[in-house]
Amino acid sequence: MVWMVLFCLPYILSSGQQQIVIKVFAHSWIPLIMYIILFYLNYFGLIDWFLLKKKVLLFILINCLVISIFLLIRNELNTLFFDALFNAPLKGDDRPTLKLFIYIQIISFVLPIAFAIALKTTERWLKTEAERKEAANAKLQSELQHLRYQLQPHFFFNSLNNIYSLVDVAPDQAKSTIHSLSKLMRYLLYETNTELVPLTNEIDFMRKYMELMKLRISDKTKVASSFPIANTSIQIAPLLFISLIENAFKHGVSATKESVISLEMKVQDNHVFFTIENNNFPKEDTDKSGSGIGLQNLQKRLELLYPNKHKFKTSLKEGIYSISLKIET
Repeated sequence: MVWMVLFCLPYILSSGQQQIVIKVFAHSWIPLIMYIILFYLNYFGLIDWFLLKKKVLLFILINCLVISIFLLIRNELNTLFFDALFNAPLKGDDRPTLKLFIYIQIISFVLPIAFAIALKTTERWLKTEAERKEAANAKLQSELQHLRYQLQPHFFFNSLNNIYSLVDVAPDQAKSTIHSLSKLMRYLLYETNTELVPLTNEIDFMRKYMELMKLRISDKTKVASSFPIANTSIQIAPLLFISLIENAFKHGVSATKESVISLEMKVQDNHVFFTIENNNFPKEDTDKSGSGIGLQNLQKRLELLYPNKHKFKTSLKEGIYSISLKIET
């Protein structure tokens, strides 16, 4: 389309003059044909063969040779054919100096080369950028898959610890708990293998998990939770909040002291707000009830899934450990 416009424009602008076609052919179309040849010679050949392979000097020399050949051809054509057609040829002081003529012609021939370099460089950059993004996306998916594989056994082992504590004191309850765990694991294994899940499914999963966790705590620990009542159409990455609940039950429960675990989730427009507070009872070094990867896993997933779209804060004040999480979906 560009070449077509450049071919047509001189003819259109010179309409009404005598010998239009010959003048346009001599002064516009012949140089334009040379520019086209020079452009595609560089675009499809010289740039790839020499310039991009750091053979800059050879690239310049070849282009200088081609431009010189074109200048000679054009000069011969003007001398042999066109000067005789356009009145008398210019002589003496009327003819531009050789240096000025060469300067003007070189400038005109350099433009298609520069345009070819700019276009080729831009295409190469776009291709490299697309490949970089594709590689980054593949790496992202790999990391997320790895984190998910970490989370599943982490969750499973923590739940087994809860059931283990019930086997001797309440065997029937332990059986019921195993059945509940199987439902949770079914969701974990088969319904979370997608990038996004309905937030309502996640809420149901958290409620069932909290019921499972309550089985091992005494009356000294009070658990309060608040979730959105109305159904929401929000889709969210699976298993983002479960680590926070695990962390609260791990560090917020004492066999001898009163404690409270308080959880609240709110939804506003396309934002999800989640806060959880609990008394802080640091575990002994010998306590192997958790691997300690839960919160690290969560923070890594948030960075990968919601870059610049989440806020994660933790604080410890007067023995109360609190976590707030805001996600823009």
